[in-house]
Formats: sequence, structure tokens, C-alpha cells
Amino acid sequence: MPEKRTIERARKDAREGKAPSTQAGEFVREEMEHIREGKHGARSTKQAIAIGLSKARRAGVKLAAPKKGTTSASTRKKAEQDLKKGKAGAKHKTSTKRSQATKRALKREGRSAASKSALSKQAKSAARRRRARGTTIS
Repeated sequence: MPEKRTIERARKDAREGKAPSTQAGEFVREEMEHIREGKHGARSTKQAIAIGLSKARRAGVKLAAPKKGTTSASTRKKAEQDLKKGKAGAKHKTSTKRSQATKRALKREGRSAASKSALSKQAKSAARRRRARGTTIS
């Protein structure tokens, strides 16, 4: 469950007409804070970002699922599920057993995924991938 201030920040971004990715950035920032505080860990920086994006979609941020071919089919499916959930709102209570199991699994993971160097490395590799995708070899 995202914190109230994170949702408020994302809504403020939406009111200001900012892009959905900017709104979702608030949730990713919150996730990084959680890892740094020691609430839980993450296997990688990518996983931490994915958790934040999932929370954003479920909170109602209109962030589209990744395009076909850019990620695995299961990732796309999960993103579409989250979008659907965000539009519909919570219909039933989350399974306590499942959420506790997820929490326990994340607690076992390391905290280095939210370090400055890990975030920098992730940003640089993402930028490199974007650059490579943008250029065409003729």
C-alpha cells in the first residue's frame, strides 16, 4: 500500500499535466526509500523499479504496459493486470498469507539495489539501450 504523501505527490503531478511516467516516479522513489530504510530489500534495482511501477498502476496512474518485444509476456500481463486493478479499484481484500509471504521474501533480499551506484548503473544502461534502439543501421 503506497503512503498517502506519495499518492498526493502523484496526483499533484497529474493536475500539473505531467506525464504518467513522472507520476509513477513518485512510487519508484518511495520504493527506494523503503529499501534504504530497511523495510525490505530487492534482488536488483530493476526489481525495485518494477515494484514501484506496479504500485503506481494499481494506484490509478495511467502508465501503459510495456510494448510487445521489449519485455517478457509475463511482465506485460502483470502490468496489464495492475492497470485493470487501478481502474476498477479494490474489489476484495488482499490475501494476508500471500502479502506476508511476499514481504518475507523481500526482507531476505539485499539492500544494495537502492544504492546510489546501483541506481546510476541502471540509469546508464537504460539510456544506452534507448540510444541503441533509436539508431538504425543503414
